[in-house]
Amino acid sequence: MNEKIILKLQLPTDPLWVKNVVESNIEELLTDHAFCEQKAASNAITLIVQNPNLSDLVQVMTALVQEEMDHFKRVHEIILERGYVLGRERKDNYVNELRKFIIMGGGRAVQLIDRLLFSAMIEARSCERFKVLSENINDAQLSEFYHELMISEATHYSMFIRLAKKYAGDIDVDKRWKQYLAYEAEVVQNYGKGETIHG
Repeated sequence: MNEKIILKLQLPTDPLWVKNVVESNIEELLTDHAFCEQKAASNAITLIVQNPNLSDLVQVMTALVQEEMDHFKRVHEIILERGYVLGRERKDNYVNELRKFIIMGGGRAVQLIDRLLFSAMIEARSCERFKVLSENINDAQLSEFYHELMISEATHYSMFIRLAKKYAGDIDVDKRWKQYLAYEAEVVQNYGKGETIHG
C-alpha cells in the first residue's frame, strides 16, 4: 500500500523510528497502543451520544466500538503473554494537537463533519504507522499483527471519509480534508521520535 496515494499523508514516518526507538521499548509501545484502541472506541461512543438521530452513523459506530475494544483486548493479551502489565494511560500529544484544528462553532453539521475528518486523520496516521511497524519490526508476531491492523485502520479511515461526505450537505469535504492534511503535516513533524504509536 502506498500511503501517499491512498492516505495522501504529506510526511511519511521514517522507518528508523522502529529500529532506533520502538524495538528498545516494546512494552511502552504496546501500552500506548492499547490505550489508542480504547480512545478510538471512546471517540465512536461520543459520536453516538452527540448524534443519536443519525441511525446509520449510530449503527456504524456501534460496530466500530466493538471492533476497537476487541483490538484493545488483543493488545492486552500480547502484553500479558510477554510478562508485561498494562501501564497507565499515556498522554497523546499528537491527537491533542490535532484536536485543536476541529471547528468548534458553525452549527451541528459543521462540527459533525469536522469530528469525522479528525477521526479519519487519526486512523490514516495510525494505518501508516502500523504499515511501517509491520515492515520494519524484528518481531514476527508483531509484524503480522500490525499488518492485520494496518488493513483495519485503512478501512476505518475510508469509513469516516464516507460518512463525512454522506452528511456534508453543502460543506466541501474535499477542501476541508486538504486543510486537515496540511495541518497534520505540520503537527507530525514533531513526532515519530517516541516509542508510542503517534509519538
